[in-house]
Amino acid sequence: MTNENHSPKLRAVHIQPIVQNGRPYILLRDPLQLTSKTVIIPQQLAPLLGLCDGTREPSAIRAALAVRFGLPIAPHVIERLFAALDDALLLDNDRYAQAREHALSEYRQAPFRPPILAGQSYPTDAEQLRAQLQACLDAADDVKPGSPDGRGLISPHIDYARGGTVYARVWKRAAEMVKAADLVVLLGTDHFGKDGQLTLTRQHYATPFGVLPTEQEAVNALAEAIGPDAALADELYHRSEHSIELAAVWLHHIREGQPCDLVPILCGSFGHFVRGETKPDNDPMISAAVQALGHMVAAGRAIVVAAGDLSHVGPAFGGHPLGLVERARLQTADDELMARICEGDAQGFYAAIKRDDDKRNVCGLPPIYLALRILSPTQGEIVGYDRCPADDRGTSFVSVCGIVLR
Repeated sequence: MTNENHSPKLRAVHIQPIVQNGRPYILLRDPLQLTSKTVIIPQQLAPLLGLCDGTREPSAIRAALAVRFGLPIAPHVIERLFAALDDALLLDNDRYAQAREHALSEYRQAPFRPPILAGQSYPTDAEQLRAQLQACLDAADDVKPGSPDGRGLISPHIDYARGGTVYARVWKRAAEMVKAADLVVLLGTDHFGKDGQLTLTRQHYATPFGVLPTEQEAVNALAEAIGPDAALADELYHRSEHSIELAAVWLHHIREGQPCDLVPILCGSFGHFVRGETKPDNDPMISAAVQALGHMVAAGRAIVVAAGDLSHVGPAFGGHPLGLVERARLQTADDELMARICEGDAQGFYAAIKRDDDKRNVCGLPPIYLALRILSPTQGEIVGYDRCPADDRGTSFVSVCGIVLR
């Protein structure tokens, strides 16, 4: 371990509970995918992660684990663990910074952002993908395309295998407005970005059907409104975040392969709002973005797409198993959220989630809230809803909805 890691600081990393040989562990991996290496630690060492804040040397961390948590750890074990974290680029240090800068340079120099889920969540071959999506649309035979004068939609960003029915229903209903649009503001959940941060990119988004060009003047104007440095500081998250990609593929398919200009925006968590006293309504950056995007949408044939799921509940997300009663309560809570969306009530939508401290983990809060504010006043029509399984026992669920906004 190098000298710079004498007071190790853990980056914002992806943390996933797992079970191996009947014992609980925590898997740590890099959300930026700078490396494929991961680190697995016993669950009882979870307090160590909170102590890695850059203010303590390994010896102090070891002492704190023993005194505060009753976890005596041998010095060589601590050293090996921090060496593994460093090797996996999970520590905020010079080694990570150099790898990040190299990856960002490669990302920006590429002709487009490639579809990272092609070949995993959906076919790489355009004809196979087209057939798969068209089969979903054909199955939604009770849904008819709506008016071309619609202004936006709420789409899932869960995988197609589980959310395909809801994807098909909402994109089929929105087909005419999607085909008529010259510009699409595509808001996606940023699962790993900073709280409250809106992250832009100048890169184009590719799908198996071709390339959807990012509208450079729109991105520049929006970056100027919210602060260029902040707006592009975490641009690399676009490379590995799936939320925008999964909506972009459906957008491109509905347009029969014809491109249109995009403004792709990753929306960081509203956790600091939910936990604190301030509201997103009063946040200067969010207000500046809403104003700038509102002008863009009003200036031509533009629509807003919010790619966001609703609740994430059950053991897969650190909660209790859901039985019949809990599922009914989930339905009631989701019904309230969808009612607020259909009323165009951004503040009410946010307030309903904050009221219970977001205990249902609504990851679509930021993009949906922003879409409602950008399009205000607006009204919505629910065309799809589902509770998708999130574990093998049927006790964890991700709920998703499809809503067309006019």
